[in-house]
Amino acid sequence: MSRNAPLADALSGREKIVVLAPHPDDETLGCGGLLARAFAGAGAHVVCVTDGSASHPASCEWAPVRLAETRRGELIEALEILGGGAADLTWLGQPDSRLHEVSAADILPALTAAIDGQAARHVFVPAREDKHCDHQTTAQLAEALRAQRPNLHFHSYPVWSRFDDPNFAANTAGYAPLTLDTATYREAKTAAIRAHRSQLGQVVQDDPQGFVLPDAMIDLFAQQDEIFWRMP
Repeated sequence: MSRNAPLADALSGREKIVVLAPHPDDETLGCGGLLARAFAGAGAHVVCVTDGSASHPASCEWAPVRLAETRRGELIEALEILGGGAADLTWLGQPDSRLHEVSAADILPALTAAIDGQAARHVFVPAREDKHCDHQTTAQLAEALRAQRPNLHFHSYPVWSRFDDPNFAANTAGYAPLTLDTATYREAKTAAIRAHRSQLGQVVQDDPQGFVLPDAMIDLFAQQDEIFWRMP
């Protein structure tokens, strides 16, 4: 069996998958096509690790609790567009941008239970090449989990690193990544990205420095094939 055989199986849609998302929207940006294929086949489940409440820290109208609930609703809407729904989401609600401050012992039991409950053998994890601290911490949690669940296959997916690292191709070539042709799912993926309206400047109006995903980036995520590799 080649090193990429389990990953090829996971990309086929014939086996159920679990996607770990550091924030609401990472699941769609990095794996929207993959999720659409999986939902049309054997099924998928998303575990969102943080509550996404730190995207607009200067807002007075959108307190963290309110923003987190909105982002959770946006995530469910995105999953519905991709072919899933609320039952396909586990929301861990950990603090956005402060995941590294939480003890792994306080997160791993819930994370492990969420994955074990899906009867899936493939887990997709944000690439440790992504610079955001929550992406890196989620990858570290997956590494700890892998030691406890050697029967599972862990695969990496990049979100921001594929666009903000000029040496991304060279830095990841050693992983022998596989690409997923997402042409069939691009319309759904675009709509799912746009379901995350709070991240597109359409909801929070009182924090001009808050996060906004530009249209050009939406096009990049929606139009380019997705990339995956066996988690190192």
